[in-house]
Amino acid sequence: QLPMSAQGWKRIYLGHATETEMDATGRVLISPELRLAAGLEREVDLIGMGRHFEIWDRARHQAQETTVIEAGMPDAVRDIVL
Repeated sequence: QLPMSAQGWKRIYLGHATETEMDATGRVLISPELRLAAGLEREVDLIGMGRHFEIWDRARHQAQETTVIEAGMPDAVRDIVL
């Protein structure tokens, strides 16, 4: 649960959510508006995040992952068991 101070940002992030269905081959089609809002190009990564997943533009995901790794692992993360 996010604090009330974050509710506006939650609305901004989730406000672009739309319902969609899988096509006959099992693909989930993302509308052009959502692709534009998320900066998705041709290749994307589907990232499992526990109870939800994230869809990232592949180049952006690789850059983000590199940044996180280069920053080093915080002590608080070292003891987490997944």
